[in-house]
Amino acid sequence: MLKIAMLSTGEEVLHGEIIDTNAAWLSQRFFEQGFSITKRATVGDELSALVEELMMLSFNCDVVIVNGGLGPTSDDLSAQAAAQAADIELVLYPEWLQKLEAFFSARGVTMPESNRKQAMLPQGSVLLDNPIGTACGFKVSFNECDFYFTPGVPSEFKLMVEQQVLPDLKKVHLEVVGQECSKLYTFGTSESALSDKLDKVHLPDGYTLGYRSYLPYIEVKLFGPKNDLDNRVKLLQIIFNLIESNVVSVDESMQDHVAYLIHERKQSISTAEQSTYGSLSHWLQSKQVAAEYCGHGWVLGERVAVGEDGGDPLAAVFALAGATKDKCGTDIAIVTGKVTDKTFSLAVAAPEGEWGQTLSFNRTYTREERTLVITTVAADMLRRYLSGKTMFVQYSSLTRSKEMFVPRSALSE
Repeated sequence: MLKIAMLSTGEEVLHGEIIDTNAAWLSQRFFEQGFSITKRATVGDELSALVEELMMLSFNCDVVIVNGGLGPTSDDLSAQAAAQAADIELVLYPEWLQKLEAFFSARGVTMPESNRKQAMLPQGSVLLDNPIGTACGFKVSFNECDFYFTPGVPSEFKLMVEQQVLPDLKKVHLEVVGQECSKLYTFGTSESALSDKLDKVHLPDGYTLGYRSYLPYIEVKLFGPKNDLDNRVKLLQIIFNLIESNVVSVDESMQDHVAYLIHERKQSISTAEQSTYGSLSHWLQSKQVAAEYCGHGWVLGERVAVGEDGGDPLAAVFALAGATKDKCGTDIAIVTGKVTDKTFSLAVAAPEGEWGQTLSFNRTYTREERTLVITTVAADMLRRYLSGKTMFVQYSSLTRSKEMFVPRSALSE
């Protein structure tokens, strides 16, 4: 397996003053092309630390992408560190010096002397052109490791990777086959529960499973070689069948999937929210194709009493769902009731009848996290209704105390 590392440089990256978007972009782009990053590191603007990291990477990797430190200032040390690590001299590259002079001349200014530094590269390096900036990249090899040095400016970095680094890697490493990743988005389960079900799946050579957990979803990721569609579809179907009850979308976000269902069914939707503070309405209307079918949306304060005199929050959301649907003249109404002692109720009113459930949180959430979870449960109820699936399912972080379906015939009596 080809071992590829990325080394990001700069105090501003090391100390978190800026987010290293270059690293995230490179990891994704390389993966798509079959060149998976196996290690990422960050070093500040200190020569000894840079040299030490370059030496260590040269002994442990086949390819290293070094990002940043090619500017004209005293803290731009990548070229100097590379020369020292490889035990070679820095030499002037006249062709790049000429390009620098032309760059400034075209702008009607004399090139500052400090920019001359950008034409000083490790002896024997191969230039990597930068058509939109002054920092040229370069490729240099030592200890049987190929280093590609790139500028830190994102637009310059991405252009250099696309036009020069990736083509060179593909030319040198002909055996590398690109990979693809299929994603199943799940809600209301845990990584351990998913793993227990999926560990039994026998994956062919070249295929692996991965997981990514973030509130409110867990992504199940199937990695495999490109141009192997038949096997991919078969494996994806096997995985889907094992965890179907918690899968909310495949290879698209849940919002995209629900928006597609709304557009396909063409049923108008209204909302009344007391525990989601407008989040549900925003969630539904974030996609244009779904927004066209969204009617009125009401946001009720937490102190507003909605039919709770009888002390039954589920009955209250049922009543509010029916009233919202009738008053707004929509096909569907969704209601999120207020949270009391970690317990809340939701209801969906539709032409066939009304579904409602009362759930309690099994763990402590912040207000924002609580809102996100309730919004997703409400959206999942809508998804289940629109796709004709069972309306009630077990959620690992929630306990259901009540569930009810009231058919339209009973409501009209």
